Amino acid sequence: MVISFGISWPANIIKSWRVRTTKGKSIIFLIFVEFGYVCGIFAKIVNWNITYVFLFYLFNFVMVGVDILLYFRNKKLDRLNGA
Repeated sequence: MVISFGISWPANIIKSWRVRTTKGKSIIFLIFVEFGYVCGIFAKIVNWNITYVFLFYLFNFVMVGVDILLYFRNKKLDRLNGA
């Protein structure tokens, strides 16, 4: 699951960059996903169970963070374009 998400987020980021709009995006969804990765990372650290999976959690956390930043960029572009 974590690996398939890791493949999906870069594709989603590219789409967010190209379409330049927030239509069809949910910031609440992105925040919940980001929170899930924070919980996963925290659980790995607390249980001292740091394996290669931990790197996937970090990678996905960063990718969702980038998508959140693009959401706010695109939201600003939507306002400027009057959409």
